[in-house]
Amino acid sequence: MIKARNGLKRILRKLYKKDRTGYNQVMEKMNEILTCEKIEHYKNLRKPLQHLKRVQIGSFVLTFRYDKKEDKITFYDYDHHDKIYK
Repeated sequence: MIKARNGLKRILRKLYKKDRTGYNQVMEKMNEILTCEKIEHYKNLRKPLQHLKRVQIGSFVLTFRYDKKEDKITFYDYDHHDKIYK
């Protein structure tokens, strides 16, 4: 099952309008995460964001959470790597 936070949906809508190639890169990476057999190989974040994983797309970072029990992926945020952890 897939979920995306409302803030991420808003960011993706803006990205679709302003930067179509960037939007396509994010969607390809999300699809890669969804079809990956071992989600555990994606990098975990440190406290206080230890429940999230990250994947880098150029100088931007996409954060997501994987719930093993429910086999659910929730995408949280997409922003520049200097801003995402603040």
